[in-house]
Order: sequence, then C-alpha cells, then structure tokens
Amino acid sequence: MFKYFTSSSSRLHFTYIRRIGFTKTTLTAELLTGNKLNKPNSNTESETDSNNNKMSKTVEDIILSKTESTFQYDKDLLTLPVPGLSNTLKKYLASVKVLVTEEEYKKTELIVSQFANGEGKYLHEKFRAKAANKRNWLEEWWEDAAYLELRLPRPLMNMGGPAPYSEDVWPPVADSQIPRAAMCMYYILKYWEFTRKEKHKPMKDSKGRPLCMYQFKRIFNTCAVPGVQKDKLIQYFKTESEGFCPTNVIVISNGHIFSITPFDDKGEILTVPEIQFLLQQVRTRSKLLGLGQGLTYLTAEERTKWAKARNRLVALHPQNYVNLTKIQTSIIAFWLEDGNAGDVSDLANRAILGHGENRWLDKSLSCGVYENGLFVSNADHTPAEGIMMTYVTSYVHLKLRECGGQWQGNQQLRKLEEPELLQFVIDDSLKADIATAKQNYSVLRNIATNEIKVYSKYGKNYCKEKMVKLIKKSENLKLEKKTKKPCYRMAPTYETAPIKQFYHGRTETMRTCTQEAKNWCIAMTDPSVSTSERYRLFKVALKKHNSDFSDACEFKGCDRHLLALWLTAKEEKLPVPQIYLDPSYAKSGGGGNFILSTSCIGFSTVIGGVLPMCENCIGTFYRINDDRLSFFVTTWNADKDTNTSDFAEAICCALDKLKVLIDEQPMTPSSRL
Repeated sequence: MFKYFTSSSSRLHFTYIRRIGFTKTTLTAELLTGNKLNKPNSNTESETDSNNNKMSKTVEDIILSKTESTFQYDKDLLTLPVPGLSNTLKKYLASVKVLVTEEEYKKTELIVSQFANGEGKYLHEKFRAKAANKRNWLEEWWEDAAYLELRLPRPLMNMGGPAPYSEDVWPPVADSQIPRAAMCMYYILKYWEFTRKEKHKPMKDSKGRPLCMYQFKRIFNTCAVPGVQKDKLIQYFKTESEGFCPTNVIVISNGHIFSITPFDDKGEILTVPEIQFLLQQVRTRSKLLGLGQGLTYLTAEERTKWAKARNRLVALHPQNYVNLTKIQTSIIAFWLEDGNAGDVSDLANRAILGHGENRWLDKSLSCGVYENGLFVSNADHTPAEGIMMTYVTSYVHLKLRECGGQWQGNQQLRKLEEPELLQFVIDDSLKADIATAKQNYSVLRNIATNEIKVYSKYGKNYCKEKMVKLIKKSENLKLEKKTKKPCYRMAPTYETAPIKQFYHGRTETMRTCTQEAKNWCIAMTDPSVSTSERYRLFKVALKKHNSDFSDACEFKGCDRHLLALWLTAKEEKLPVPQIYLDPSYAKSGGGGNFILSTSCIGFSTVIGGVLPMCENCIGTFYRINDDRLSFFVTTWNADKDTNTSDFAEAICCALDKLKVLIDEQPMTPSSRL
C-alpha cells in the first residue's frame, strides 16, 4: 500500500515518484557509477556496475585532466541573475494554492497583490541595486541566514552517513581499524593533492556549460569558528599557484586530540604503512593517557555557549590558541572510535549522533572508523553541498576496489615525525562548561532516528528501460480521516535544485507539491479510478515536475528571491512584510517549514543525510543505482506522528505500486514519458 499509519494519529502518509534532482554531468556519471573503470580486484557484484566487466580506465583517467585546470572556468561563469518579481510571486502563489483552503488562498492572493505593488516593489528595487555590484548576491546572505547566524548545535545541522566500503571491499573485521584508517586517509590525501595541483577535471553539465568548482576548495582545510552572535567560516585551503596550504591532519582518539603530518620533507604523501604507524602511535598513546579532556563536547553545544567558552579558552593560555589554530587549519579530522559499529542504519545514526569524545564538529569534513573497520563521515554543511563529500568518498571507494582493499606499494618505514598531542590548559570554569556540554549532548544524541532502506526490486536500469527519464523521488500526501469521505492535504516539500552554472552557485528550492501531483496521488488511492486514468494523471504530474525542476535549475524558483527581499527589509530596518507573516507562508514551507525535506545524493555507492528541517518533518535523501534505490530517512523521536521505519516502508510500497502501474502500460512510442 501507499499508506502508513502512525500509532497516535489517523493520518496517512503517501509517497509518489518524481524526477531526479541531481545534476548528472559526464564526469560525475562515470566517476560515481564506476562505469568505464578498471576494477580487477572486485569479485563482488556491485550495484554500480553497468554490465561492463571489462573496464579499462582507472579512476584517475576519469577525474583528472592534462589539458584543463580545475578552476580555470570559474572566473568566467555567469553572474547570478536577479529574478523577476512577478515570476517569483507567481511561483509562490502556485505553491501555496495546493496547500491551503480556498478562503486562505484568497487572503494570500490579496496580500501578494498588495506586496507586488507596494513594499515588494520597493524592496525589489533596493535589492536590485545591491545585487548590481556582486557576482553572486546570494552567497553571503545564504551562508549567514542558513548556517552561520543559527545558534543550533552542530549535530542538528551537519551532514553525515556511512561510508560504503563495507558493501564489497571491507566487511567488518576485528582489529582492522588502524590499517583501514591509514589507507582511507592516504586516498583522501590524494584527492586533496589533485585539488591543490588543480588536476581535477572541471565539471560541465549536459549542455556543455562549465560548472562552478569553488566548493572543491572548501572540502579541506576549512573550519567554522563559533561567534557569540554569528559564526565565521575560515578557509585555509590554497592551490599550489595560490601559495602555502597547511598539511597536518587531526586525529582524535579516546578524547585526545593529536596533530600528525602525513607528508615527507619533499611534500609527498607518506605511504600507507607509514600513516598506519603514526595512527597506531596515536591509538596506543591515547589509551595509556586515559580519557581526554572532553573539549570536543563543546563543539556540539549551542553556538553562543561554545563561542563564550572558546573565548575563555583562548584568553587562558597562548598555547590554547596555537592548538585551536592547528585544528582549524588541518586538512581533515579522523576519529578513531571505540567499539564496533553495526549495519548501515546503525552507522547512519553514529555518523550524526554518535559518541562525542572524538568529534570536532566544526571541521568541514571528518571521518570516523570503528574497531571492526567500518567508517562514517560527518561534514559541516556551511561550506559545501553533500555531493562534494560524495565525490571524495566515491574516489576512495573506487580506489579500494582497484587494489582490493590492500596496499600494493612500499612496506618500508622511514624516520617519521611523531604525532603531536594538543594539550589544552583549562580551568574550573571550562571544566564545568565541558561537563554541561557532555550532559547536553547525551540528551541530544537521542533526539532523532535515522534509517537506511534499500529497495532492490528495480533501479536506474528499469527506469531507463520502462520510463526513459523517470527516476524515483518522493512526495508526501497526508490523508485526514475526519469523515467517511477523506479529505486530502498535501505537505510542503523541499527538493534541492543545483545552480552551479552560476558563479559560486549552490542551490535553489524546488517546491514539488503541485495540483497535478495531488490529482495523481488522489487517483492512486481511489479504487474507482481506472489504471489508464491514473497513468494519464501520472504523466501530467511528471511533466509539471520536470518543468518546475528545469526552472529551479535555471534559478527561476521563488524561495531564494523571497529570502533576499526579507533580508533587504531587515537591512533597511523596515517591519517584516505581511507576506511573510501570512500563515500561508509557513504552510507552504517558507521560513524552513518544509514537512518533507529531500535531496538526491547521486548515482554512487554513497548515501547520507541531515536531520529533519523542522518539527513534524521527515528527511529523505537517496541514491540511485542500476538495480536498486537506497534511502536515508530521518525523523524526530519526540514526534509521534512520524516514524522512520514506517515512512521508509511507505516509500517501498509506493515504488511497488508505481511499478505495477508502469508495467500495465503498453510500451508504445505514445506511452514513453
């Protein structure tokens, strides 16, 4: 069935299939699926294989270029345009209409009309004047409003997920933590090196347009620094042509923070056995020292509290500032975790809400490895989208497949610089702050549940064969059972649309709840509607979805423009315009009130997500492979109307129903979508 019941409510939830929301470039298609790659040591059938077992290219053949440099097109990218006010308001009204009553819509329509001819027109002109002098007028506003000004603890905002290495190359094995961590670090550093030397091939979209590569500079050597009112994001990464870049890596074990330098005196990356030797030193020494100071828990605190504690830490002793700088400037952080991890859902929970002793959550990218050799990743969302972390993890995974997870190089050890223990000077006040932070995090760890669900009845191949360009996404329809005749209420849904063809472009919101989608959803739950009519409505909904997605990818949505107008009013010290105070604004998802937050992770073996966007929200993030679809579903534990497992099962039921609908259609030219 399409529906699932919650234990405390008569509401039903419905999922439906929608078009893919990930920009598939030629480069990402080859790298992330593993197509055309040489994988001689992989003896496990992978979902990313494309029926081509005689692959000749290496990963480097796919992602590196000898003729183009990584960032060479960035300066020539299109300036982010200023949307037209009328189009933005038209898009907004269309998204509202399906979510509110007729009476509510009429009120909203009047408010929007008054806004368009009054304060909205004034704010738009003010905004246009400001944007005229910027390559990307959204960039600073977005980072501030969406990330840096928020006071929420980092675990509620960071991205995380399991690394895919255990799917084929590295199943759980006792005492494999250190050798596997060393090999993983080695390949991550290789990716860092490609970026620093600007060897990574510039990405282009299906139209041949160059895409912004700026976020590649923000994966590594980047850190958030807490502020009392607003955090700062500091980027220390530089290419070789730009100058010096720090080369240390932070390794945290048993609560102790170490800095290691995994490079020799010529700037070459150490071998895997040498990195393993350093990591073993860290692990052994950290165990001998007992449990660490617990400073890491402060990074999981409410941001103003962490900022004040950090200020005290810096003022207490100059060595504290030196240590903090080494953490901030480091390439990446590695956590050597205690104990063993379980299945992918267990890893999904550990990635975002695992034990806090070893986590410096301000780092742009961190990797955790457990004693049985299973990995998780955690990343700050401020500097980059989740797909950037997917690129790194996919590269590591494909390299592990090439070598069968075993180091094939030099086994000899040279004389190495010992790991440096970063010992902080703390006083009783900071000890009290740490104790409070530790207690707060123990509560926070139980705030949400994540589950990864794999649907293996079909995937990309079936969709290409049967539905041409149709690929899975999910939508949420709630049915309120108040009378014998059910009434239907759509939930505001957020889908990420990439806009990287623009200078420093990130994303626009696609509002996927449309009247066309609602009509189809209702038909699918009404037994009196014929199969042919359901299929017709499905194609209408899909056409509308594809059109809206294309608009969003060309920056013709409504949310980023509405944010700009609201922030312009704030900067002008004007009252909040009525359009934002209207209940329809929140009901349609405005102000971060999307009940279903979704994003496509791509076509790789990697999956991850973030915690739900708001109260009563469900987060659904997914990857698409040849023969399966995988979902990272997350819900708040305090919300009795949502349930992670039930919603994951509802997705699978919806996919079953859709397959039945499609299979019943004759595959004639007129039926192709």
